[in-house]
Amino acid sequence: MRRNVLKGISLVLSTTLLAGMLAGCGAAEEKTTAYEEDYVATEEPAESASDTGRYEVAEEAPEMEYVENESSAYDDLYEWNDSADRGLQSEKMMDEVNGSYLYPDYYEPVNSEEYEKAEENGFCITAVEPLSTFSADVDTASYSNVRRMIEDGYTADMIDPAAVRPEEFINYFSYDLKAPKKGDMFGVTTEVATCPWNEDHELLMVGMATEAIDLSKAPDSNLVFLLDVSGSMDDSDKLPLLQKSFKQLVNELGKHDTVSIVTYASGVNTVLEGVNGNDKDTICEAIDSLYAGGGTNGEGGIQRAYELAEANFIKGGNNRVILATDGDLNIGISDPDELEKFIEQKKESGVYLSVLGFGTGNIKDNNMERLADCGNGNYSYIDSLFEAKKVLVEEMGSTLLTVAEDVKLQVEFNPQKVNSYRLIGYENRMLAATDFNDDSKDAGEIGAGHSVVALYEIIPAGGKDEIQLKYQDDTVHTDVLYTDYATVSVRYKEPGKKESKKKSYVVEEDAFIKYPSDDFVFASLVAEFAMILSDSDNKGDSSYEYILDTYRTLDVNDEYKDEFYYLVKQIAKR
Repeated sequence: MRRNVLKGISLVLSTTLLAGMLAGCGAAEEKTTAYEEDYVATEEPAESASDTGRYEVAEEAPEMEYVENESSAYDDLYEWNDSADRGLQSEKMMDEVNGSYLYPDYYEPVNSEEYEKAEENGFCITAVEPLSTFSADVDTASYSNVRRMIEDGYTADMIDPAAVRPEEFINYFSYDLKAPKKGDMFGVTTEVATCPWNEDHELLMVGMATEAIDLSKAPDSNLVFLLDVSGSMDDSDKLPLLQKSFKQLVNELGKHDTVSIVTYASGVNTVLEGVNGNDKDTICEAIDSLYAGGGTNGEGGIQRAYELAEANFIKGGNNRVILATDGDLNIGISDPDELEKFIEQKKESGVYLSVLGFGTGNIKDNNMERLADCGNGNYSYIDSLFEAKKVLVEEMGSTLLTVAEDVKLQVEFNPQKVNSYRLIGYENRMLAATDFNDDSKDAGEIGAGHSVVALYEIIPAGGKDEIQLKYQDDTVHTDVLYTDYATVSVRYKEPGKKESKKKSYVVEEDAFIKYPSDDFVFASLVAEFAMILSDSDNKGDSSYEYILDTYRTLDVNDEYKDEFYYLVKQIAKR
């Protein structure tokens, strides 16, 4: 429970009532939690992560006996704030009801969120390692999750660097990239300019985009909502937001689509099975009927979800399980490796997995990203209805409709132009050079109308920071003196196909421009922001001031990009 809710709690609450409130659990048969019986909501859950509703004390609180107790219910879930002197404040903080220290202001919420990220990519010497190979990534959870932190008042040093994945920051936004030519899966855009945070370096942008589709002509969808309804989901930014979010998606479905709903808490429940997408009232009523209570022990939950997806399988359609949770994924297979193997096997049947994260304090970001990657799906974090609309309505085609599987990119740099390079982000998506031509190696999936942007920081050949090799033969073993910067190759499979296709694009010398496009500049600003937040060793001269000043020079008409400017401005003040 977030602190803005806790501040309205009366000190006359008993230890038992407090424990029930903080756990967010109620009996399985009841649709209200203990604290709701004595508190009334003063406002609807807001449509932003920074305001999730408050509670005020009802006029009459229940009478309670004085109980001697050495510890408060808060002590299990809250750590003492060392900035407060417990001894000096004891007279003010002693609860007359149970003899415990109960002032919420003196406690810090225990944060059990978990993140992991591989070590940041360093520079590779082109003469030794000319190939850079990685899997496409369309996840955006990192950006929206960090946005939530900033809106909740975090300073930069409070943000876990492992929570910041630059590629997800960059790819959260849309760019005006080249559309695919007739017969091509991707349109590829390349651009080179001076690196903003190190004027002695250059920056290469590689962007590729798929063709947007008319959703009225999209393949039919067979969707299974696998929803966490455990007690911890009781906060207003969890289950209530989940319900509103999924109803937005339901409103986009049609008569040829089907929806099933599986919930998990202390057990597993099949709420709906194969309901027609046009029967919106039935689906929405089922979603509205959900309430949070019990533990997180959904035995067989994910197996049941896949069973329903396979039972209602649509050949040539979009068959997908959408998992929505606030954190722990104890859903039938306790060992993460076994769960990963299970999901990898199931994706071979044509059923994919997407993951939506909700809430704060218990996010297991590492697990959720891993499962989405294994399930040929995507991972998004929903911090507001604003974000839910973006993911499930505005970008429904790219979110739910896969048009290219196992998408790999390989950039071959020319040592005559590029002394060394480093890929910004994608640390957990790196592949061996030989994996590029190996169709058995799994890679990322891309949806209709989706784009992927990657940035390379380059040390030019002959430049100030050029890395010299003493023992390597620097003779150019070719009859042609190439002036190209690089060649970008993309390999992918059409959905359901076993063999991949390859397409290559040359980054020519004239790709370097003195005045880069607004898309290039904006992507570089987002990368700078990510490097500052993660305290990157390569952030150079990056600064909030440069980001803000440069953004104001751009011709931007995009509410999401304007919000980015606002976030930078907010954290720069702290």
